Amino acid sequence: MSSIQIARYFIAFSWLYHGIFPKLVHVAPLEKVITASLGFSDELSYFVTKSAGVAEVIFGLVFFVLYRNQTIVLLNITALTGLLFFVALFQPLLLIEAFNPVTTNLALIAFSFILLNETKRNLNER
Repeated sequence: MSSIQIARYFIAFSWLYHGIFPKLVHVAPLEKVITASLGFSDELSYFVTKSAGVAEVIFGLVFFVLYRNQTIVLLNITALTGLLFFVALFQPLLLIEAFNPVTTNLALIAFSFILLNETKRNLNER
């Protein structure tokens, strides 16, 4: 399997997994903490979390299909960077927990840069 396909599958899987399981199937306690830190009521926090889950699933599917589109990959990098800064600002203690956004987001950003570089290289070889 090529590095492009590995990056594609891993990034899309991550968006889908993080949208489906800790937000749509079962709202994880940390998701509640993150949205509650914005000052939302319990009902609004629940709605925001579920909406974020739907958005992540949609983006994961879009990414899976359009992974060669530079704008989509750059949007992925921007979103992951923004989410990391969001957590750093509103829940900084999460950055030192096990399986934290630092390791997850930085790995996905690295895969995104690999995808950008490999896609550009393949286009130049044609």
